[in-house]
Amino acid sequence: MRIVSDSLLFRCFVVVVGVTLVIWILRGLTVLSFVPGLVLWLGIFLSIALGLLSAWQSSKRW
Repeated sequence: MRIVSDSLLFRCFVVVVGVTLVIWILRGLTVLSFVPGLVLWLGIFLSIALGLLSAWQSSKRW
């Protein structure tokens, strides 16, 4: 099993997790305090969905 994947879903997963973490940290530091909490929840749910899809795709044997 490869730890680093070259698939598009994995790259999207990493980008979404990174953007969500940056928004969460900056919102906590009150730099982006105007961003609604819904944006964070969407980022979290999108990260979970992309992570599951990426894991499912990498588990295929073709």
